[in-house]
Amino acid sequence: MSGTRLSLTSITVTAPDPRALADFYARLLGTEVAVSEPPGADEPPEAGWAQVRTDGPTLNFEYERHWQAPVWPAAPGRPHATQHLDVHVDDLPVAVAHAVEQGARLADFQPQDDVRVLFDPAGHPFCLFL
Repeated sequence: MSGTRLSLTSITVTAPDPRALADFYARLLGTEVAVSEPPGADEPPEAGWAQVRTDGPTLNFEYERHWQAPVWPAAPGRPHATQHLDVHVDDLPVAVAHAVEQGARLADFQPQDDVRVLFDPAGHPFCLFL
């Protein structure tokens, strides 16, 4: 692709309560919610938009009125995760404990010894890895 530069700057995650999910990821990652916008005039109180800045891509969280948590591992006929976040950690057991303290839930199935799959409060899977 000649003459064009593309740069990944952010990832947008849909959620039934984006501001609460942004709070979770800010606590998980040891940072703050950089932007939090209230719901629009015709939206429910849990709607809105929020942003968490990280050392990597920015995480944006936007309201999804018809949210259904994905099933992981995937199952026929059920909503499935099309993406997930991977978070590098130095100490896996300590990081898992921290994530659970912040509101994450450990997945029943764990495919690798050096990776832990968890679910955020909205049900998105994410991985902590060494």
